[in-house]
Amino acid sequence: MENVKFDKNGLICAIAQDCETGEVLMQAYMNAEALDMTLKTGYAHYYSRSRGKLWKKGEESGHVQKVVSATFDCDRDCILLQIEQTGVACHTGERSCFHDPVVVSEQGGLTFLGELARVVEDRKRNPVEGSYTAYLFSRGVDKIAKKTGEEAVEVVIASKNDDKADLTREIADLTYHLLVLMEEKGVTLADVCTELKRRHK
Repeated sequence: MENVKFDKNGLICAIAQDCETGEVLMQAYMNAEALDMTLKTGYAHYYSRSRGKLWKKGEESGHVQKVVSATFDCDRDCILLQIEQTGVACHTGERSCFHDPVVVSEQGGLTFLGELARVVEDRKRNPVEGSYTAYLFSRGVDKIAKKTGEEAVEVVIASKNDDKADLTREIADLTYHLLVLMEEKGVTLADVCTELKRRHK
């Protein structure tokens, strides 16, 4: 790999990002060997500064990172890995290493869709008493599809009025029910994005 700007210790920064949700999962370092192994095997390898050796992410825990794409920054001293994460990324058991907020905002972002999709998935696998999501799954696809259709109609009705807040609430309702329907039928956000990307091309 040419023109990679390793630092004085022979390392570059590596950032792992969930390819489906855009969520940043961890930051580590690579030396030339780790970078080469990552690109050759398709699985993230890093260099441990504390242990002074190369390591494959998940080699002991099984929480491997399959690399979907790899992109250098403009200075070629940092690499962004878009990955499919098996299990969790953080050694603490958290999905992401970035779970210690300093500034908290109520404003949402697209990565929250991924978080919500995981909650929906968990409710299907591990039903919680009193959970509306678990209730929908217990009633099956007919109930879920019916609710999704009703919410779609509510969005259309709300769009005819001059009330952004009301329209936002209705779109949120529809989005949630779509996620439940997608989980019931085995469709992921990545599947939808792949189809949109195909159409865009």
